[in-house]
Amino acid sequence: MDDGPNDARMIPPADDRPDDDFDADERPAARAAPKRRRAAPTSEAPVAPAAPRKPRSDFRVAEQPGFVLHSYPYRETSLIIDVFSREHGRVALVAKGAKRPHSALRGVLQTFQPLGLSWTGKGEVRTLTTAEWVGGMLPLAGDALLCGFYVNELLVKFCAREDAHPALFNHYVLTLSRLAHDEPAAQVLRSFECVLLRETGYAMNLMRTVTRQPVVADSRYVFDPDRGVREVSDDLPPQWPVISGQTLIDMERDDYTNPQTAAQGKTLMRFLLNHYLGGTPLATRQILIDLQKL
Repeated sequence: MDDGPNDARMIPPADDRPDDDFDADERPAARAAPKRRRAAPTSEAPVAPAAPRKPRSDFRVAEQPGFVLHSYPYRETSLIIDVFSREHGRVALVAKGAKRPHSALRGVLQTFQPLGLSWTGKGEVRTLTTAEWVGGMLPLAGDALLCGFYVNELLVKFCAREDAHPALFNHYVLTLSRLAHDEPAAQVLRSFECVLLRETGYAMNLMRTVTRQPVVADSRYVFDPDRGVREVSDDLPPQWPVISGQTLIDMERDDYTNPQTAAQGKTLMRFLLNHYLGGTPLATRQILIDLQKL
């Protein structure tokens, strides 16, 4: 008898049958998803390192002593002010809303008045945040006021932005005080001009010549704008003013009581300032010259 096919071999294994072929009792029990084991907390959780913070002083200045040198309108309600501060030199600030009738800044941002200034920002023009009147100085009036504008114009011309000159700042305060107390304007201005040239990098050694020889009171000299004091000789430019050794000694001592020193000092400083400014005239100086004050 021929053996028929083995029926057991023709039946597919249970795992290969469709789910519909299972009876309810034959379905395998569903397996629960394996639980993830949570790591035990450590006593010191890792902390990401904090990003380095830029010092606040790089972009925020608070209560800096300063003066307004010049201001001009900016848009409809604001001002751009050029200030001279003790620790930051000349800085341009925008005073937002300063032209509005009820602005707290409107009556504060005046020239020749000591202020406590705060500002923020990193661009060429910073933003003024507060300005407080410090007081303690007499206001300038008459010829003294015009001399004050002349001094301010010199600072704008000779001082680079954000180049601090603490000694020059202190002498500026002294100059305003001397003008307010009606000291002789010519003497006050000569003193300021000498300090200005020294502090802004122009050689103003009046006691020695370019050959390192001491200045002699009864000798005659010229001042080379690029080198310094030189003895008079025939090969020097004729436009260089001739000055006595006594004048140079008096100027170094900040003493302008001698009439010859006052006259020669005025001529010398007029020549040097004109040279260093490249011939650019100063508006306020021309007015003072016309008034015979400079």
